Amino acid sequence: MLTLRITTVGASSGVILPKETMAHLKVKKGDVLYLTEAADGGYRLTPYNPDFARQMDLAEEIMHDDREVLRALAR
Repeated sequence: MLTLRITTVGASSGVILPKETMAHLKVKKGDVLYLTEAADGGYRLTPYNPDFARQMDLAEEIMHDDREVLRALAR
């Protein structure tokens, strides 16, 4: 378990991520992280945008279902 301390950053608050955590998340300074609510009432911190993932799942479904139409349009 990793313990993070809330600290003051200018007029806001923030947390400092250890280098090991940033390496595990595959992020670097300036990257965006997303904090989402988990089903169990907790939170999840991820570098992946969950809205974008849902959009890509829908796009893949449409491309699979309508592949003949898309093939015809590509000509």
